[in-house]
Amino acid sequence: MKAVLYEAFGERPALSTVPDPTPDQTGVVIRVMASGVCRSDWHAWGGHDSTVRLPHVPGHELAGIIEATGRDVRRWKPGDRVTVPFVGGCGSCPQCDSGNQQVCDDQFQPGFTHWGSFAQYVAVGQADLNLVGLPDSMDFATAASLGCRFVTAYRGVVDQGRVQPGQWLAVHGCGGVGLSVIMIARAMGARVVAVDVTDRSLERARELGAEVVVRAGDTDVVGDVREATQGGAHLSVDALGIPETCTNSVRSLRKRGRHIQLGWMLGDDSAPPIPMDLVMGHELEIIGSHGMQAHRYPDMMALIATGALAPDRLIHETISLEQSIDALAHFDRYERAGITVITDFD
Repeated sequence: MKAVLYEAFGERPALSTVPDPTPDQTGVVIRVMASGVCRSDWHAWGGHDSTVRLPHVPGHELAGIIEATGRDVRRWKPGDRVTVPFVGGCGSCPQCDSGNQQVCDDQFQPGFTHWGSFAQYVAVGQADLNLVGLPDSMDFATAASLGCRFVTAYRGVVDQGRVQPGQWLAVHGCGGVGLSVIMIARAMGARVVAVDVTDRSLERARELGAEVVVRAGDTDVVGDVREATQGGAHLSVDALGIPETCTNSVRSLRKRGRHIQLGWMLGDDSAPPIPMDLVMGHELEIIGSHGMQAHRYPDMMALIATGALAPDRLIHETISLEQSIDALAHFDRYERAGITVITDFD
């Protein structure tokens, strides 16, 4: 099969021919029809993620058609249209037993722990536990866009953040995750302040329902957010994952507010300065959120079916597998007001 492969961290990947994958006894092989290009893929390529072993095929936001199944797979058959959370569970650890496959002790992550979906085919383990069926009404590009950024935002805002109608939510960083946060928060009846460094991203934030936008770098971000929300946000999300956005998010909260960390913080960014005096004195909550379990997809899918959520609006561009090389290697250099999805694998 064709696949994007890199043999050293930070060196330009190549479009290569590699062996087709085969399913293990509990897994499937999926013919990839769409795959998102995400900041997390860039982190892995840069050597910031210790789970990646070389040589490596990136890609963790995927949707496609089942090509082959292992002998123990019961719920799925060739031809089924599916997507998969970017964190899959093993099915036997205490976390999986409690329904928290997103923090499985022996988790499976295509594009990180295993070869991923910048390829024509990808193998996924524990299919009966980890796959999500797609309605015929959802195209593959939209389904792939759910894989990391949208579901991470959904669980962060709804399950972990416990957002309520009328509450103020501040989102720091308006890339794919941040724009997803805005759409989901508005669907839940929250009011949104969006923070970013670019006018283009802030314009998209307004289009998706942000009441207030703050251009970072030109102003006092924390002061502006606290003024707009009359004392601070009830819920504040770092959707980028750098020390500045994390710290600003915590400082933007009102008393007893909740900070949700969605942007992945790795390498030199992994230990941001947290104002613990405010955390203690204002009884703030600092909450992590790491993807979403397959069994939590139905509620989100129901909202998509009604039109309350429209993740297809977040797709910025579709590209070929060959074009994904530049998209990955230069991910941190370009302004993106949305999600890039690979749809051409020939």
